[in-house]
Amino acid sequence: MTEDLFSAAASVQLQSKAPLAARLRPKTLDDIVGQQHLVGQQGPLRKLVEADKLSSALFWGPAGTGKTTLAKVVARASAKHFEQLSAVNASVKDVRAVLAAAQDRLGGHGRGTILFLDEVHRFSKSQQDALLPGVESGIITFIGATTENPFFEVNAPLRSRSTLFRLHPLETDDLLSLLRRGLALEKASADDEALRYLALRANGDGRQALTTLEVAVALAAADSDAASAVQLVLAHAEAATDLKALRYGQDEHYDTISAFIKSIRGSDPDAALYWLARMLAAGEDARFIARRLVVAASEDIGMADATSLLVANAAAHAVEFVGLPEAGINLAHAVVHLAKAPKSNASYKGLRAAQQDVANIALGEVPTHLKDAHYKGAASLGHGEGYKYPHNYEGGEVAQSYLPPELADRRYYTPTERDA
Repeated sequence: MTEDLFSAAASVQLQSKAPLAARLRPKTLDDIVGQQHLVGQQGPLRKLVEADKLSSALFWGPAGTGKTTLAKVVARASAKHFEQLSAVNASVKDVRAVLAAAQDRLGGHGRGTILFLDEVHRFSKSQQDALLPGVESGIITFIGATTENPFFEVNAPLRSRSTLFRLHPLETDDLLSLLRRGLALEKASADDEALRYLALRANGDGRQALTTLEVAVALAAADSDAASAVQLVLAHAEAATDLKALRYGQDEHYDTISAFIKSIRGSDPDAALYWLARMLAAGEDARFIARRLVVAASEDIGMADATSLLVANAAAHAVEFVGLPEAGINLAHAVVHLAKAPKSNASYKGLRAAQQDVANIALGEVPTHLKDAHYKGAASLGHGEGYKYPHNYEGGEVAQSYLPPELADRRYYTPTERDA
């Protein structure tokens, strides 16, 4: 009895000394910040968990997005026994021991087992194969967590038997909510400027945000009188990250992206790289930067270098696939390409001119020879009559009108000498 009391007291002491992220770990789906596409009221993962119908699953997402938290919440909501292994130090022998115990538990007590394997991508092919018998037979419900693309790093047989749930980096508002919870637990307060700085510096990583907050609170406490409440200010947040905060409010957000795009349009790769570096240092959302590059590739370059859109799209994919900080290199690659590319806005101007006509001129009917003639009865309506099939003519081109008669003389696309 004394030993049990001592163990309980030790557990309480350990919990009080645990990192803030561990002390704040959610216990229910409602406690989870972010990932509402999975755990919101209509989220597929919530529905499966609440019905205790979750089969084997893979949680894929960047660090600090809640993969381990979700696995533990699933375990709490389930009647199944929970086992956790880390692929960093677990062996095939450990996996087989869990499977054997799970089989005994299921046979002897009728209770299933959830096996959570963190960093499953670190398991070799043979180690992953050791999981298959338990997954196939239903002895275990397997949940794997990975920061790497499971289509590359998880064996096809294991992947095909698991439902894939993708977790996204936490949005700034989610991180702010998480930081406020941390402040409440630490019995401290903070300036909005300091909190926003910490949220932006976390780059979507909830664990990093809380870890940095814990350091900042400790620094603020050291600066406070014993009798006064702990108040965290921007200087404490900067000290906790060992970085000075860039001024980057709402105005700076729009002004900086404007300077960035104008530098690309003006064919100045040095200035474009500077503004890119400044945005990344301020914690700007890399996906926002990538979206602006995709737009610029068509708006300012267009047919003068059609490959620019491919490069910008590839950079946007790299942001999702690689993540920061490494994806900054991919963004820089795209920025230099777009800045050095020949420029033409002929496609963009053509679209705007066509939109003006659509908005201001009565819409004419689709010319009869261009109407769909494939369905039954179309021929009786004259649809397609007089249409000249270009492939039947030399060079694959034939003179005929493709605009409504009212607009037959309109020209929207006027290429420059730089357009292909």
